[in-house]
Amino acid sequence: MWSVLIYRDMVETPIEYGQHEEGRHLNYWDIDPALRAEVERTYPDAEFEWAEDELSDLGEVTGHTIADNAEIIDREGHELRTYDKHGEIQNHVQYHPLQHENDELVYERGVTHDVFHAPPGRDDPLGFQHVLAQQTVLSFADGGFVCPVSMTTGAAVVLEKYVDDDHPNADLLSEYFEGLTSRDYDDHIEGAMFLTEKQGGSDVGANETTAEPTDEEGIYELSGEKWFCSNIDAEGTLALARRPDAPEGTAGLSLFLVPHTKRDGGSPNDEAGASDGGLSAGELNDQLYRRLKDKLGTIAVPTGEVEFRGAEAYLVGEPENGFKLMAEMMNFERLTNATGSVGGMGRSLLESKVQAATRDAFGETVQQYPLMRRDLVNMQTDYEAALAFTFEATRHYADYMRNEQRLDADAPDDRSDREARAFKLMRLLVPIAKYKTARMAVDTASYACEVLGGNGYVNGFATERMLRDSQVLPIWEGTSNVLSLDVLRVLNREAAHEELFPLVEDSLDAADHPHLGDLAATVEEEFTAMQEAMISLATEEQEYAQHEAKQLADYIFDVVTAALLIERAQDAIDERDDARKSLVAEWFVETRFAQQDARGITDGEKLPDDHFEEIVRHGSLSPDQLTEAAPADD
Repeated sequence: MWSVLIYRDMVETPIEYGQHEEGRHLNYWDIDPALRAEVERTYPDAEFEWAEDELSDLGEVTGHTIADNAEIIDREGHELRTYDKHGEIQNHVQYHPLQHENDELVYERGVTHDVFHAPPGRDDPLGFQHVLAQQTVLSFADGGFVCPVSMTTGAAVVLEKYVDDDHPNADLLSEYFEGLTSRDYDDHIEGAMFLTEKQGGSDVGANETTAEPTDEEGIYELSGEKWFCSNIDAEGTLALARRPDAPEGTAGLSLFLVPHTKRDGGSPNDEAGASDGGLSAGELNDQLYRRLKDKLGTIAVPTGEVEFRGAEAYLVGEPENGFKLMAEMMNFERLTNATGSVGGMGRSLLESKVQAATRDAFGETVQQYPLMRRDLVNMQTDYEAALAFTFEATRHYADYMRNEQRLDADAPDDRSDREARAFKLMRLLVPIAKYKTARMAVDTASYACEVLGGNGYVNGFATERMLRDSQVLPIWEGTSNVLSLDVLRVLNREAAHEELFPLVEDSLDAADHPHLGDLAATVEEEFTAMQEAMISLATEEQEYAQHEAKQLADYIFDVVTAALLIERAQDAIDERDDARKSLVAEWFVETRFAQQDARGITDGEKLPDDHFEEIVRHGSLSPDQLTEAAPADD
């Protein structure tokens, strides 16, 4: 058991959340020191120096215009008009006008551009940590709105990596890539990923959509049904289908770009044409948008059912290599699911802090009561834990992308140590980040509703929408069971533990302050036990290993996160002479690993009450104020 001296004078003034009426009409970047610090760690110094003002600008417009628009769009939604007045198919999504305003605000700020092309003021594109930081900020306002933004970037990733100059569709697909990554809203198109089929679900190999070749090389006609199609009318949709005589299962799938409209003539902004503009296109493609799903949340993104009826489609990459190419997009989407979860947690926490600072009960604001203080410290600690793990995964993903590695290629013999490290850690940390943060986002949103009381359950208050929107996060891009099995696969096939273990060791070795050293010693014991668990599962029968897969993913998350928080706490002491992060690390270790008698009720520990100002309101604490307390019964 560890403790610290009770809060005294602070170096900085804590944030006064009571000055706000709700978690809108403020700058989501500027108001969140934990987010800023974690994001900054992922950037090369020169890139962050350029990006910081851009992120602040995005935080400002997101906290005002986009957040306001999101409330209205969620309430009023979009409408699918499958047929025109003559009964002809038109597949037209009538978007809420405010959706177009949000789109323009975001795309003209380079959210899908700046990691592929040099933005204004720079000679080179930014790393992928930039777009993931941008999507985190946007998710404070609307995770459903971020979904098409994310898929647009993901589709562009696939086209950039897997369409070589000698590809039969190189020139055509290059036009789509330029549309997906344009900073000019009039030229911009959106992307999508139609993966799920009714009979398959997570079993992608059960795909029944077929692809028949045409007289033009690389051009096919797709027939079949896609069951859960988010951003249904995107002009740059990627879909899997099986060519004639291709093998069964995932090994027989090829990847295609299926546009909303065909290639020539007309305008993509016509009433019966594509609604997201940009690429020159003609008549509607041969598909039917049957209906939009009547979803619980994420209303901003139109999700529906699509029948391909000989739809024109353009082969992407090598035939029968589609699953690996789609996995490239899936890795990005899983990581954006995690950053979206983190953004949702941040918004739910912000609403809770504002409520606790402004709501009077029995003569005090509710943040003065010990139980509420403990609850908010728990929420803040979970949020910073999710931030640390997700942006650690982001850092390695950005390295993987910078190294221009591909999932469809065997590891080269001359792959550098850095390239191997980035690939293995990306493949291991991303599915864990997606699984854990999605569940944490649901829990945080649920408790935020409780903090607001009855209002938290009422339409028009942000917490109600955050809870509805968060419920899809554990489902999108793979359920927790699918992701946990992927963790086993990565450990077995990629030997990812070879890079995981040094990551944890290096983070724990950073602990220099005696207080952090005590925390590190406890985490070290758990780290040893986690390694033993991995060895045990590696020698067990497959059925038992699968049974314990989620437990192992949980264990890896807790151990890695604890180590990362300790490292960040030491950095804060060294760089800013601030021990606040040590409190966060302590509470995380305490709640995950401490061996408690009577569940800790009798030990006299009340860190959340004593250090509420530092942890929740981001007050500072001098490292000299950290001390190891005597046992509670002395």
